[in-house]
Amino acid sequence: MNWVQAAGITLIVVLVVLYERTQLLPDQKKEKITLGVLSFLGWSLAVLLVFFPQVPGPNEVVEMIFKPLTQLLEE
Repeated sequence: MNWVQAAGITLIVVLVVLYERTQLLPDQKKEKITLGVLSFLGWSLAVLLVFFPQVPGPNEVVEMIFKPLTQLLEE
């Protein structure tokens, strides 16, 4: 069942990238690279969460990183 969900996520990401890529002009190379990188990062996080749902999400990771800083600033 996990593979079906991963395939569905992959299909959706590919369709979104293909649609968005056609909206960009041919000379917008940096925007195309950014679209690819962000799409890959989002896809990899989504597939990772399908196979390992106990992995902390992005909000929890940011909280773990900045919690010591907020405690330091509150003192």
